[in-house]
Amino acid sequence: MDFKAVLKKWKEYSKISELPIIARRKFFNNCFDGALTSAGIVSGFLILFLMNPKLLTPLNVMITGFATALAIGISGLWGAFLSEEAERKKKIMDLKKAMAISEETEIEDLKGYKHRRFRIFKKTNSKKEKSVIEKAEHFATIVASLVDGGAPVLGAALPLIPFFFGTELTIYHFVISYLILVGLLIYLGIFLGNISGGGRVKYAVNLVIAGLVTLLISIFLGAIAG
Repeated sequence: MDFKAVLKKWKEYSKISELPIIARRKFFNNCFDGALTSAGIVSGFLILFLMNPKLLTPLNVMITGFATALAIGISGLWGAFLSEEAERKKKIMDLKKAMAISEETEIEDLKGYKHRRFRIFKKTNSKKEKSVIEKAEHFATIVASLVDGGAPVLGAALPLIPFFFGTELTIYHFVISYLILVGLLIYLGIFLGNISGGGRVKYAVNLVIAGLVTLLISIFLGAIAG
């Protein structure tokens, strides 16, 4: 099949199902969740590292982080697909029930006398149009589920990149991880600002503050446990 034709069809499905709005919201929410989850994991390992530097290796952080990221991704993908499929099936059923629209009208003859009201029933969608709507909703379910599952994995995995390097865990692993995390939160803030048409700095600052709060809470809990 021609790739341009497929792309055109996907764009049509996206427009019918209002997919871009849903996908943007899911991407931000889940990527942000993944980033803060990763921040909590890295912060917990930082506390353990400060208590006993020789206790851990980069591999420990990497395995724990990616296992958590994978679990979040599978949960998001599976849960989103089932919930999206249920909601969109309901939407299709509601559309089918609404195919016949009742209209009340009034007839007036040539002498000016008005006759009783009656109802006209007419179909709003043809068989072809119904098929397009169903295909669009199915397409949106798949894409929204992939975004729901992929975004948290991306958000959680990026701060773990430094732990791929080296066999001995150092403080620099954590510093670079936090820098990546801050960069990711700033990007998400700019992303929100672009959607809203302004306020990029405000959104970026708010998200970075959320990351700092996560770090401080993790340190506080670690200090209590220590």
